[in-house]
Amino acid sequence: MPIIRIALDVPLPTLFDYTVADGMETVVGQRVVVPFGKRQMVGVVMERVAATEVAPERIKPVTQVLPDSAPLSAELLDLLRFCSDYYRYPIGQTVLSALPARLRSDKPFTSKPILNYRLSAGGAALDLKSLPKRKVVQRRILARLAEHPCNLAQLKALSATAGAQLKALMLEGWVESFASTPTLALMELPANRLSPQAGKSLVVPLQGGGDHAQHTFDNAHTLTGEQQLAVDAVTQSSGYACFLLHGITGSGKTEVYVHLMHHVLQSGGQALLLVPEINLTPQLENYFLSRFPDVNVISLHSGLSEGERSHNWQQAQLGVARIVLGTRLSVFAELPKLALTIVDEEHDSSFKQQDGLRYSARDVAIFRANQRGVPIVLGSATPSLESYHNALSGRYRMLRLTGRALAAASLPKVRSINITQTLMHHGISEILLREIGLRIARQEQSLLFINRRGYAPVLMCTGCGWLSGCRNCAGKMVLHLKEQRLRCHHCGYQIRMPHNCPDCGNADLVPVGSGTQRVEGVLQERFPDARILRVDRDSTRNKRAWQTMREQIHANQVDILVGTQMLAKGHDFPALTLVGVLNPDSALYSSDFRAPEKLFAQLVQVAGRAGRADKPGEVLIQTAFPDHPLFRALQTHDFEGWAASQLAERQMAGFPPFVYQVMLRAEGKQENEVYQYLNDARTAAVSLQHEVDVLGVVPAALPRRANHLRAQLLIQAASRRTLQQFLRAWQPMLDALPAAKLRCSLDIDPLEF
Repeated sequence: MPIIRIALDVPLPTLFDYTVADGMETVVGQRVVVPFGKRQMVGVVMERVAATEVAPERIKPVTQVLPDSAPLSAELLDLLRFCSDYYRYPIGQTVLSALPARLRSDKPFTSKPILNYRLSAGGAALDLKSLPKRKVVQRRILARLAEHPCNLAQLKALSATAGAQLKALMLEGWVESFASTPTLALMELPANRLSPQAGKSLVVPLQGGGDHAQHTFDNAHTLTGEQQLAVDAVTQSSGYACFLLHGITGSGKTEVYVHLMHHVLQSGGQALLLVPEINLTPQLENYFLSRFPDVNVISLHSGLSEGERSHNWQQAQLGVARIVLGTRLSVFAELPKLALTIVDEEHDSSFKQQDGLRYSARDVAIFRANQRGVPIVLGSATPSLESYHNALSGRYRMLRLTGRALAAASLPKVRSINITQTLMHHGISEILLREIGLRIARQEQSLLFINRRGYAPVLMCTGCGWLSGCRNCAGKMVLHLKEQRLRCHHCGYQIRMPHNCPDCGNADLVPVGSGTQRVEGVLQERFPDARILRVDRDSTRNKRAWQTMREQIHANQVDILVGTQMLAKGHDFPALTLVGVLNPDSALYSSDFRAPEKLFAQLVQVAGRAGRADKPGEVLIQTAFPDHPLFRALQTHDFEGWAASQLAERQMAGFPPFVYQVMLRAEGKQENEVYQYLNDARTAAVSLQHEVDVLGVVPAALPRRANHLRAQLLIQAASRRTLQQFLRAWQPMLDALPAAKLRCSLDIDPLEF
């Protein structure tokens, strides 16, 4: 009987041999159900072999072949093998983690038809001007459906109330629904559902596009000279090439992406765009739908239901989805016609998975583009020093956008406010408050950026010095004043805010430091008539909350925004002209060598929200170190100079990108067990006598979290090859160490220390 090797979702670094009964057809990449111990599990066929070392009586037969989806391609399986080997993670868990949850189930997957919506004959004949002006959302829905059919998720991205308004339109008979499945998907878009801006559109024949004989491209935006050079460089390259698109904020990187996708669609290919945040996906999806009104654009991210995710994944696998937008996991989407990959905000740490398979989606995307022989574009206003170094050394090709895309828009003026020499009101300077008042008078928007939610980072007793520490972690509990609670942002533990000090009984408890809630309160006192909106993880917990907030901002129904890094990335608010940065100094004396790089990127991003339209922008940074080189570089918009100084420091100190690192982490209830394991692992590493630097065992940055003690061991090498050779020899020694009561992980190319 034929023998097949199967990847199973178990923490063992091996494939498992099974037999296939006569008449049961299996191919490599197919999902099957097999017995494993006392249970039935889903696995993926990785290879067929003629012989095995396993005794015949121990080899069990495959229970069932799941024919409900196409097999995974050899190309994707090779990519997953590479990830398993490079990131030292079990092959079965690597393969299964790349699949949508529905395809990891042992029950056959039935793709439920997804409803799409289009104008009825009556809706197409309707004059939008006849609708009352108050029916704003209905007008938007009808206008969008006049361009192309949409599913519910796409319409909900227009407004938080789109679901209810859609029902009203269907009752009027102006909108009708129709079902699509992955095999039909949106391939059969009617020819009359094209962009209303037909005069600005190009209908382009597709080579080898199957049912996609043409696509409509809204070419309303004229490229600047630098944008055109970037597009030409990528489209004229042959085979694999990695481009770093270094463009200042507002320089029109998205427009470059759109033109590159248009080029790919002309030849019948698929494009993959990776973004760091789920929040950015719906607005990007709508933007690309407006530019390519009859192209099937799909999203892949954790905000989708399991059914939607599986449906979209299958459309990508069948080649029906032509543009795929997604967060890091979508780098493993099956894309048979992949011809271009774009990683937007490539520097963002969200692309690095911090548990399970600890992969970098950016690095995996580069490997995948190389494997397939297609170009990849890494876009950022503040490239990671690793990518920037690769571009300077010629490994990547540098493309620069040095001016803002709108001729009237200019980079914001940046200046520092010395908090040791100015009047402060609960963490906000009088200078900044005065500038906010001027913006309110001019009906312009201001943004106050503080990367700390809650009311205050800690509650303190003025009598004995007690601090609100978490009983489970080494960190402090944050005060959330409105809820009257202290909450740990590491483990989630929370208690009611005490009225007296738990240690000495003193009733004088004071909040120390500022969070978004406290800043919001100070602003409400100073500007009682201003419309203030706080945007952080607490205020956007409810589904659709952020969508509603974004609509308010764009409609200029907000005067002052207070927010965390959620507001820093990718948003375009035309009326926003002032950005105030509160409390950035902690990153300047962090133990993490990447902290200044992260702070610079964060501040450039948030500063880039100001002055994107025809009104000039200004950025005020409150700091005790106004002459620090980081703030000087921000004031002169000198990324190149800042990056050069940082790279010189990294080279002297022996840090990435001049070395390659692996971090072994361990955590457990007993401190001695954690340190015994890591010290044994260190002894084993030293005994191998490879050309690597084995550093000492040290506590983690947060040494206790959720009642677990945490420590780590860092190892460095001068080259990736040297490090990988060491890891292949070290891994079996680690597997042999007793660690039953510990959680252990290897993190290749770690970002967190």
